[in-house]
Amino acid sequence: MPTRYDIDPPALLPARLVFVPGRGEFFVRYAVHVDPQAPVVLLLHGWTATSDLNFFTAYHELSEFATVIGIDHRGHGHGLRPDVKFTLEDCADDAAAVCKELGVSAVVAVGFSMGGPIAMLMAKQHPRLVTGLVLQATAMEWRASARDRSRMRVMRALGPITRRFIRPSTVRLVFARRITRRHPLRRHLGWMLAEWRRSDQWHMVQAGRAIAKFDARPWAGALGVPTSVVLTLNDQLVPPRKQQALADLTRAQVVPLAADHFVNVSKPQEFSAATAQAVRLVLTAQHGRATTAPSAH
Repeated sequence: MPTRYDIDPPALLPARLVFVPGRGEFFVRYAVHVDPQAPVVLLLHGWTATSDLNFFTAYHELSEFATVIGIDHRGHGHGLRPDVKFTLEDCADDAAAVCKELGVSAVVAVGFSMGGPIAMLMAKQHPRLVTGLVLQATAMEWRASARDRSRMRVMRALGPITRRFIRPSTVRLVFARRITRRHPLRRHLGWMLAEWRRSDQWHMVQAGRAIAKFDARPWAGALGVPTSVVLTLNDQLVPPRKQQALADLTRAQVVPLAADHFVNVSKPQEFSAATAQAVRLVLTAQHGRATTAPSAH
């Protein structure tokens, strides 16, 4: 018999299909704020996740003051399944193309883990679209040391093996150790497991290779947009020192969060609050720039 957490999905944002000529059909979360002047927040999820799995614990708080767009990247969740090599640059262009089809001209791009590089690439490739960055549990590179490269090789190998050969019941046990019976998200455990299993194995390997090769150190400091960094202090996957280096180079305001890489589910309320705070810091910085800009004559 199914238990409660097998059948209880969380409250999610409205969904919409967006067709982009030359690219394909995108499934997006799209919650339009009642105020047409409200900012637009674009959510870019991490490796092996989906927009829902990565951000569902922050959806509600963000939608209270902003229009929210969430997209599944190539090979992830409901994302595209093109028979081409996965690149982070293509993911950035996908997100920009979706925004164009929706008639959105300016966004604060929120990138978690792998979504951080995608957000930075969006700011680089589409500077008129990205007016601010929120970078969460992420880094400029994952290859500076032999230890970094070894960690990435292990992660790239274990991900597809886990998805292909381990039974769902075993994966559920791993999830359940983190989301205990008294955890506020326990009732959503089955849904989270099912959402995690949506992604394509071949694309996950490709995405892992793309992350391992990414290096924004030569250009991240020149992006020139207000930036905030949600720094996960107990992160075992993205070392805090790398997150701090990113914050230093981009002159970002830092929102420290005493949590590990899976903070979105391990500490959902704290993650939501930190995400909203980081977005508001960027919006405040944007406003400061606008009010101090010289008048045109």
